Amino acid sequence: MSRHPEVKWAQRVDKVYITVLLPDAKDVKVNLEPDGIFTFSATAGAEKNLYELKMDLYDKVNVEESKINTGVRSIFCVVEKVEKGWWKKLLRGDEKTPHYVKVDWDKWVDEDDDGPGDFDLGGMDFSNKKQKRLIMPKRLEMCRGLKKPLQRPKWIQLQTPERVLQPKNRCHGSNVFLNEAS
Repeated sequence: MSRHPEVKWAQRVDKVYITVLLPDAKDVKVNLEPDGIFTFSATAGAEKNLYELKMDLYDKVNVEESKINTGVRSIFCVVEKVEKGWWKKLLRGDEKTPHYVKVDWDKWVDEDDDGPGDFDLGGMDFSNKKQKRLIMPKRLEMCRGLKKPLQRPKWIQLQTPERVLQPKNRCHGSNVFLNEAS
């Protein structure tokens, strides 16, 4: 019985990035058909387990323009779309996405952020972390504008460098009276 490798994906308006995470893969076979059928098989591990994968991609792809790179830890594919546009999901059909297919947040960008500033493939070698581009949500970018950290209000700070204030045994309403520690 074969196993399924972990698959990560991201997209741009004109291409889909598919990364099959399988360290030390041997006898790697990747096939891509124009109608969007992506098949993968390889052996890995000490017991030479067989890993197989068949995915029916959301739309048609351009096989001649697509690129595949087999690395030591993963198999990286740049799949060119026939028609430019954003796919709703990676796989065709109404079935639930398999548990081994995940979004690659290191390569992901939103539709409104996509532009000419695509990340550098660098010969499809992603071992250099500087080549990856992480897009942070705009709300987090706006939060970076804070110049100084938030501070507690002075009335909450009960301990000061000169003296330590301790509550008395008596309270009047909701007020607590403080005495200096001896």
